[in-house]
Amino acid sequence: MTNKSKSAIYPSLEDRLVVVTGGASGIGAAIVEAFAMQRSQVVFLDIQDEAAKELNARLGAIGTKVPVYYRCDLTDIEALQRTITDVVERFPAIDVLVNNAGNDTRHSVDEVTSEYWDESMAANLKHQFFVTQGFIPAMRRVGRGSIVNMSSISWAIPSTDVPVYVTAKAAIVGMTRTLAHTLGKDNIRVNCVMPGAILTERQRRLWLTEEYKAEVLARQALKRMILPDEVARLILFLASDDSSAITNQSYVIDGGWI
Repeated sequence: MTNKSKSAIYPSLEDRLVVVTGGASGIGAAIVEAFAMQRSQVVFLDIQDEAAKELNARLGAIGTKVPVYYRCDLTDIEALQRTITDVVERFPAIDVLVNNAGNDTRHSVDEVTSEYWDESMAANLKHQFFVTQGFIPAMRRVGRGSIVNMSSISWAIPSTDVPVYVTAKAAIVGMTRTLAHTLGKDNIRVNCVMPGAILTERQRRLWLTEEYKAEVLARQALKRMILPDEVARLILFLASDDSSAITNQSYVIDGGWI
């Protein structure tokens, strides 16, 4: 287990405006909490109303700035663009964007249809581009920005039970690199994080059998499960001024799997 009380504090993140997609649960909720603990103002987008309400209540009870929740289906690009407009009207200067949302539902090659392909790409790739596109002007206004795109080690292993998801996660690395070079002149940094098997509640509920856990630990150099808040702490660093010279990079956090 990790000790949050000994985690680093980044003064540059205080009062910064941070947007997180898929922030109501799992790694996303850990990211929202981590920034809230840095005294950032956090805005997060999701469709899980109850989970969002519980997260905000918990963070409010411990005295952080209460994050602002927007219900938004990221796969509906028109609705997403309207939400971005609302966020920017309320918070004109955006400092940090974490493109976290995704869906790693298992599927085989044989069962993928054209419709499923489009759905999976919409859930895992397409919104990352359009969220970024929507918030770039707000970052340009403050003359800086840090964008962190969530990929996965799944494409590098590679995993075999999620072929469309793997394809999307590989594409995110390429997108990160082209955006980093495109936006560097605006002092906007773009990096990527590639988690391994992270012990989220969704993983526990759906896939973490004793057999799967044994396989993960056999492949990792560290013989313990990696936790969501450990991923969040890497993202804090990439968002902060401590990483001001870092862009165009992909960071693996997988306990030494690859």
